[in-house]
Amino acid sequence: MASAFPVGRMELEQANLVRDYPASFVALDSAMLWLEAGTGGKQLAILARPDEPLLHRFAGTHEPFMAGAVLLRAPADATNASALQGILPWLRPMPLGIQTSAGFGDRLGLATPGHVRALERASDRTIAPIFAQQSIREMGRTGRTPVDVMTDATWGAFQAGWNGLLGADADHLKTTEDIDATVAAGFTFFTIDPGAFVDDEADDATADALRRKVEALPWAELESDPDDLRRRYVGARVALEDWELLLDEQAVQRAAAKYGAAVAHVRRMYRHLASKGVPFELEISVDETESPTSHQEHVYVAQELRRLGVTWVSLAPRYIGRFEKGVDYIGDLGALRADLACHAAIARALGPYKLSLHSGSDKFSVYPIIAELTAGLVHLKTAGTSYLEALRVLAQVDPAFFREVLAFGLDHYEHDRASYHVSAALNRVPRPNSLSNERLPELLDDFDARQVLHVTFGTALAEFWPRLSELLRAHEEEYFETLAGHFARHLEPFIRAR
Repeated sequence: MASAFPVGRMELEQANLVRDYPASFVALDSAMLWLEAGTGGKQLAILARPDEPLLHRFAGTHEPFMAGAVLLRAPADATNASALQGILPWLRPMPLGIQTSAGFGDRLGLATPGHVRALERASDRTIAPIFAQQSIREMGRTGRTPVDVMTDATWGAFQAGWNGLLGADADHLKTTEDIDATVAAGFTFFTIDPGAFVDDEADDATADALRRKVEALPWAELESDPDDLRRRYVGARVALEDWELLLDEQAVQRAAAKYGAAVAHVRRMYRHLASKGVPFELEISVDETESPTSHQEHVYVAQELRRLGVTWVSLAPRYIGRFEKGVDYIGDLGALRADLACHAAIARALGPYKLSLHSGSDKFSVYPIIAELTAGLVHLKTAGTSYLEALRVLAQVDPAFFREVLAFGLDHYEHDRASYHVSAALNRVPRPNSLSNERLPELLDDFDARQVLHVTFGTALAEFWPRLSELLRAHEEEYFETLAGHFARHLEPFIRAR
């Protein structure tokens, strides 16, 4: 929108303003806004007439400027981020619907401008982004709050000049308290993780054991009973485009035993979320479990949730093979293609809703397959890879510091790996002093070193955060370019498949 303000951008540039982050510049009818580096940290600058009401939304300092204007400088904090969302509505997270989308987890709070650059370079904004994305577990390990995550993503998007649709993912929520905290921070995409209620023992249970497990389900919450379950599903055939999926009695009993309590938990979480009275969309994630989700189990979960009035935009089953953190897919790609084809057909037939690819960072062999089979009904979720690319920059600009981080990771890996599905072996990771400075960045392409660094991020940040954040802020352009190149590789297969 063209500004009617008597001072234009040329005058601002002549006054040596709008020089730090020119992409952030926004001209409204009554004001101009941009981001500055600032001596004490980044700050918002607003030029407006002294009586302009929007100035009162921000906490900062005023100084006179030419043409009777006032220049407000306000710190890039949470309060001012919320006010900025109020006057630039494209920075306010919104539900994204079932269009192709991608989540960019940012454990450091510094990566969003690089994510924006990757999107604009690779997708021409055909992929809806989620910049504010972090799980409650990761927030605990990084010492961040939902408000911190939202604040950092908002200022990062503003800095990079993003003005399209965006969402915000409260990831892997397990309790209603998690929902309350993330709703209050303005999140709009809520990933419910009922993994603690999934019974993996059902996969190998005998018929008698399955019967006992089914009878013990929370039937009041499921608004059903074992006989009703059999009447609904045993012998049912689900039409999936060119074939049918049969639900026999054993498959139904196994699906209910394995996922029935999880369905009940999702119902509880959904109803609590719906009671908050805010715009939202739901993702259901059962990916962090021991055994794959069969196609019959996918049908059971989707049908039961729909029967209970739950609506969702994406579902993350546990696919076959290994989706380990920070590395490419481990398994038979042909078998995975067949598995994904059926899951995608179920999502179309019973939705439509998106398949979600969790632990989606660096799964370069999988992207073309899932993009093709879902025809765009897909959500890609990444997290730790932005931290790893920060370490790549660290290896390039401060090799001695990188060696400290690697040595620290080697010492803490066995403890920190407990909550992750990883298979890195310490004896395969080169020792910190065994490589020349020039070869250190290669470790970010090494399977074992990459996983060691990935899963030790929490303890590493507790030890090194002030030094690492200072270095990345001093080399933010290198970091953003590194991220842009890395994430363009993630996104391009989803563009080509459209």
